[in-house]
Amino acid sequence: MVQPACLRQNRPTGFLGISRIDTAAEKLLKWSNRGPKWRSAAEACLSAMDGKMPTGDFRLLFEAAADEEEMLLPD
Repeated sequence: MVQPACLRQNRPTGFLGISRIDTAAEKLLKWSNRGPKWRSAAEACLSAMDGKMPTGDFRLLFEAAADEEEMLLPD
């Protein structure tokens, strides 16, 4: 099982764990920084949804985009 990616949020807990591809896709669409890492994560998201990419591989790309957006919390 893939561990959730933890993102900064305006919530009582201060973070949000992302463990589903569709939830990650929703977050990606809300980010303003759409650089190369975001594009790679967005393309990987579609591939993972279609079962063409392992979720662990997608998670790495999603975390890179989240880090670029300054949303990723350290493990």
